[in-house]
Amino acid sequence: MAGADGGHLLARGGAGVSPRPRVLVTGASGNVGAPLVEHLLKGGAQVRVASRGEGARVPEGATAVRFDFEDPSTHAPALEGVEKVFLLRPPALSDVKRHLLPVVRAVKEAGVRHVVFLSLLGVEKNQAVPHAKVERFILEAGVPHTFLRPSFFMQNLSTTHRDDIREHGELFMPVGSGKTGFIDTRDIAAVGARTLLEDGHEGKAYDLTGAEALSYAEVARLFTEVLGRPIRYNEPGALRFAARWYRRDVPLAYIAVMTGIYTVCRLGLAGTVTRDTETLLGRAPISMRQFIQDHKACWM
Repeated sequence: MAGADGGHLLARGGAGVSPRPRVLVTGASGNVGAPLVEHLLKGGAQVRVASRGEGARVPEGATAVRFDFEDPSTHAPALEGVEKVFLLRPPALSDVKRHLLPVVRAVKEAGVRHVVFLSLLGVEKNQAVPHAKVERFILEAGVPHTFLRPSFFMQNLSTTHRDDIREHGELFMPVGSGKTGFIDTRDIAAVGARTLLEDGHEGKAYDLTGAEALSYAEVARLFTEVLGRPIRYNEPGALRFAARWYRRDVPLAYIAVMTGIYTVCRLGLAGTVTRDTETLLGRAPISMRQFIQDHKACWM
């Protein structure tokens, strides 16, 4: 895919590139963290992968260190000598004051000179979400920072909603006709690597979206065209949506979060499209059609 591997990540002029920065990456096995680690290694960074347990498998060239958000005793040893941190809030940890504030304090005490936090698009208008509280912790600590504020992940369709698409041939979300500026997590990773490998991104907040806002009916049509079989957009109400996930033994708190997120979309608040991704990467963001093509096997 042209441009999607971020191979020219450092070719763009402008900000200087830090020589072999020591970077701690949290969430390194996820949809953002895994490609981020690859980009950092290609860019010459010395990468530490945060891991809750011993014996974690890491890419060649990276080092695993024990780091547990719920165990503050692991924070200082993992951060020793680290210059930069990629911070991702584990979705299961909703008590951010208990589990994220100690991490931010440890980052400050370790003398880390730049933290890149994976936040949320529109967070500055919604102070109730956990991401807003973490941003505030970072600002109050005075740690040089960059906030990445992405829109909805395309990869939600290949993970959370994969089975509905593969087994039922449908997109099943209570979003009505609302549009979403979906972004591929590979683009988020490429942006994250740039902000960690270059100087000059401190104090910035980047709103990251794809190049277009799509309704779920439009996404269903793209799936139909690429997969070669009918994929329909089933427009359930919030209660019907919640009931299906409840029958799957999904915790009510998680169902409430999903329902709330899709309500934002239904209200037309997720359709923002910005140029930040394109500007930072020097290319167009990965399109929804390309994303579906690249992950085609997971829905077949």
